[in-house]
Amino acid sequence: MRFAVSKSPPVIVRPSSTELAPAPGKTKLAQVQLSSWDRSYVGFQVTALLLFDSPVNQPVEAVKKGLSRALVHYAPIAGRLAADDEESLSIACTGEGVPFVAATADCAMADHGGLLDGAPFSASLLDDLAVYYHPAARRTDPLLLMQVTEFACGGFAVGVTWNHTLADGDGMAQFLQDVGNLTRADETPVSPPLRDGGAVSLPLLSPPVVAAKQWLMLNRSGMGLAYLDVTIPATLINRIKSEYKAAHAADGGYCTTFEAGVAVLWRCRTRAIIGDNYDPSTPAPLAFFVNVRKHVRAVSGYYGNCAVAQVAFATAGEVIGGDIAGVIDLIKGAKDGVLDLLNVMHGSRGVEGVGEMGEEEMAAVFGYNALMVTSWRNIAFDRVDFGGGVPARVVGRWQQSTIPGCMAFLSCRATADAGERMLTQCVREEHAAAFLDELHRLAAADASVLSVSA
Repeated sequence: MRFAVSKSPPVIVRPSSTELAPAPGKTKLAQVQLSSWDRSYVGFQVTALLLFDSPVNQPVEAVKKGLSRALVHYAPIAGRLAADDEESLSIACTGEGVPFVAATADCAMADHGGLLDGAPFSASLLDDLAVYYHPAARRTDPLLLMQVTEFACGGFAVGVTWNHTLADGDGMAQFLQDVGNLTRADETPVSPPLRDGGAVSLPLLSPPVVAAKQWLMLNRSGMGLAYLDVTIPATLINRIKSEYKAAHAADGGYCTTFEAGVAVLWRCRTRAIIGDNYDPSTPAPLAFFVNVRKHVRAVSGYYGNCAVAQVAFATAGEVIGGDIAGVIDLIKGAKDGVLDLLNVMHGSRGVEGVGEMGEEEMAAVFGYNALMVTSWRNIAFDRVDFGGGVPARVVGRWQQSTIPGCMAFLSCRATADAGERMLTQCVREEHAAAFLDELHRLAAADASVLSVSA
């Protein structure tokens, strides 16, 4: 069922008039110097959509008030980027505020089966329930955009789109939790928010490393990637985990849900795009993001970028020529290398093994044959509460099409046992049917089928 969403013109929400007194011995924050990790994501935009089926009183006004109160504690989010050059990029805490859109939907959430029952999300639905940057985005644009959509039943959706240079997923989830806390009239954030790069001991990325990461984030909408929302059945995930554990009974090895789900996706996607008559030496790398806050001893409350994109370099033959356990081992090998990566990525090799590559070499290795995965399974978006309880569903989106990729999400409450949700833009239209066929075929031993939408 298609429904209509009416959006009001955006208003600017600024920090509330209550001044936040600086801590003893501290001065009021005026400018935040961005780390080399932050600079890697300049202009890359991400959207999180949180769906709440339990009403709160006047959700639009309530969230707007909580946002204004939270911006007092999160001054950089109400600011704008400032720079003399690429290496001195900072956030000026100007207090200019956050564009906020109030919207209404002409139906109850239950009237649209795709919202809460785990059915696939369409691109048009994401367009309706969030606000996005103009394609010709500028560095002077706001760092965060927000929309709250109220449904006829009293349920509501909160959509936030942000410039990734401001915060990673964990940082944005922390901010939204505090917006929720302050919406419910709690007086202060749970943990004092910190954005100063000095609060973490992140390795300094060299300019070639930053340039390489920025290259990986470029918009590649010309690839013609199909938007597919799929669910990998829990029965398939559990079968893979059980078989892997049995095969490693002697050494106690086990497979996580993330590893099993990504192995399925990587294998099926590679089979779909490579065809039957393939060269087994063809590169088929996998990149995935790892939160390294605990490894760099980030203080509680830090919300800047603190994740690395680890790469599992592999060939098509390694990914599709053996069994699924071998694919899992490739993923485990890359995960095990995170600490070593942190020790060397400040040098010229840097960026997860690709800092020394030229653009032509990166294009060859990280072109259409590559797959990028980000998982929100352990990010705290599912703990945001504006007064009526936590969200029934969380969905995300990259505004740009970069390397073919997917976002893995927590399943919504109604379908928590159904499987792992994957919102993907990882195959071209001409390979979409083959990709879905491969997913179905791998799951054929199970009674359930994959939930898919284009």
